[in-house]
Amino acid sequence: MYVAAYDSAVTFAWVLVPVAYFIGTFPSAQLIGRLVGHDPMLEGSRNPGASNMTRLAGRWAGGLVLVGDLFKAVIPVGVGYLFGGRPLAVACGAAVVIGHVFPVQRRLRGGKGVATFGGMSLVVWPLVGFTALVSWAILVKASHRASVGSMVASLMVVAGTAIVGRPLWEVAVAGGLAGLVLMRHWSNLVRLLQRQEAAI
Repeated sequence: MYVAAYDSAVTFAWVLVPVAYFIGTFPSAQLIGRLVGHDPMLEGSRNPGASNMTRLAGRWAGGLVLVGDLFKAVIPVGVGYLFGGRPLAVACGAAVVIGHVFPVQRRLRGGKGVATFGGMSLVVWPLVGFTALVSWAILVKASHRASVGSMVASLMVVAGTAIVGRPLWEVAVAGGLAGLVLMRHWSNLVRLLQRQEAAI
């Protein structure tokens, strides 16, 4: 009886991972874009993220997208932590980031995963996540390039998890997600090197 109850609880907990993926596909940028009369999938850099929305419609619109993308990670990762501890929280976080970057409903055309990775980090590795978030804000303010802050902050999460002594598997997950963020920023990196990256 107890074994069956335990198995049911475990099954329910891991159902949260695919749910987290679909939460990650929630189109924050497109919804805010409709409210302000812009389509981030067709305008600007055509990336459904906070930076593109900021360029298209200003700081308030970009800020709302940023908060939306942060919290669509914070909520499922927090629920994962509640039901399955750190392993399930990390799994839900990875699922949210992947859902944001590769939304099946939009033919895998998603964002770059920065805010969702940040939201996950704030829950799973609070000190590391907060440090990366502050560093992101400082770098964006100093460089006027969101891509600079995004790439550096993502790498800081990986370094931070290693520095604070998290298990190798957690560092590896952080590294994989940071690698995905960097991959999505490849064109930004090329433009930065050519000094053609747009400011915000």
